[in-house]
Amino acid sequence: MNFAMSTLVPLLLVLRLASGGDSMQEESVLDHEATLSDGSVVVLDEEYAGKVVLVVNTASRCGFTRQYKGLQALFESHKDDGLVVLAFPCNDFGGQEPGSIEEIVQFCSANYGVTFPVFEKVAVVGDDAHPLFTELRSLPKPIGGEPKWNFTKYLINRDGTVAARFEPQIEPDAAELTEAVTTALAAPTLDQDG
Repeated sequence: MNFAMSTLVPLLLVLRLASGGDSMQEESVLDHEATLSDGSVVVLDEEYAGKVVLVVNTASRCGFTRQYKGLQALFESHKDDGLVVLAFPCNDFGGQEPGSIEEIVQFCSANYGVTFPVFEKVAVVGDDAHPLFTELRSLPKPIGGEPKWNFTKYLINRDGTVAARFEPQIEPDAAELTEAVTTALAAPTLDQDG
């Protein structure tokens, strides 16, 4: 009886996992819908499947707004390798993003040549926070916790797990951020791995 149970339990676990049951791998933090600046709704982990994603809460009237230039340069340098930058404008910190989404997109395009995806304005703190940011906040520190200000950056691996968090004062061209991006991009994709 002991032998039968020791054989049967692992077999049942394999069958459960194969049928979409409980998984031992973390789920993607990108398993959320978000609305792009053009009004289209995307499921982030479907739209950006297999990409390394840098999620940034942004603002147009912030001391860190100049980081749009560095974010665009980082995106341009690595987009063909699989990096995408996702900008989530928010007005949570000092009311530094008061404009409409049309004004925000125009500002980003005219002043910084932004071509990476910009989403509709969201809350990133408090009870009204977008579910993506609620989930990011719920992760263990040093990744989790409330964003401290605009331009907090979250680097997400191709499998949807969070690799690192970078505080607003870390510029997009800082060695620690660019090295983390390079490392994430060098990791094999599921297609390369299996």
